[in-house]
Amino acid sequence: MSKSIICFGEVLWDTFGDGKKVGGAPLNVGQHLIQQGTNAFIVSSIGTDESGIELEQELQKTNLSLQFLQHDRHLPTCEVTVKLDEGGHATYIIPQPVSWDNIKPTDELLEQIAHTDAIVFGSLACREQVTRDTLLNILSDFVIHLRVFDVNLRAPHYEMDTIETLAAFANVVKMNEDEANLLIHGNSGSLQDKIMEFHGKFHTHTICVTRGENGAMIWHDGEFYEHAGVDVKVADTVGAGDAFLATLVAGLLAEKPIPTILDKACKVGAFVASQRGANPTYPGDLL
Repeated sequence: MSKSIICFGEVLWDTFGDGKKVGGAPLNVGQHLIQQGTNAFIVSSIGTDESGIELEQELQKTNLSLQFLQHDRHLPTCEVTVKLDEGGHATYIIPQPVSWDNIKPTDELLEQIAHTDAIVFGSLACREQVTRDTLLNILSDFVIHLRVFDVNLRAPHYEMDTIETLAAFANVVKMNEDEANLLIHGNSGSLQDKIMEFHGKFHTHTICVTRGENGAMIWHDGEFYEHAGVDVKVADTVGAGDAFLATLVAGLLAEKPIPTILDKACKVGAFVASQRGANPTYPGDLL
């Protein structure tokens, strides 16, 4: 029976100098989960403006369920300005407030949550109280097998108290190396030391730190696992971490060995980094 995964948070347009693409970390994770054969739902909100209508039309071309996509008559659809440096690494200018700052706990959503195997959530959508309270109430009130916190810090849109609250609810945490250095206050010592410090504070079962072109490290069930990464020519890094995370979640739900999961996650993330945009179609050898 297919596992059911809720991806909670932002959907938006990533606008580049030469056009725009559908984006948002939870949405990207959901689309990659669909490519990997899982049953994913996006929980978010778009505006009823022209940008939102166009965004929903694009989403309807995917296989991602839009059953829990809310429509806000007062707040605009989010359009993020993406700036790429010479290495294809992205920075983001994110407007506030937007429609996904106002995600509400509908009865239909709560009914689905009661039958959900995993929930993926990040820090960005928790910058405003309505959406933050909706997520925290879900995490407090429902037993969900995998509670996956994608740290995904976007300055200035986070507060450390909220990050620590979200980490305490999660049994899987994924962050990049810069985020690990920020969140784990003992800056001296190895990455393994920092991960163990994080585990000591939050008792997280699975901690993953991605290292860009240098691969990733996972601490899971008392063991460390490492991957050196995959060498590719980077087009842009938008969505690469989301693709990695989707592969990690799908593998954990399928109870695959961590080295197998880590190897595939690094390969999928590297492929996405080699393509323009967050959601390229996988070649057959990645499926």
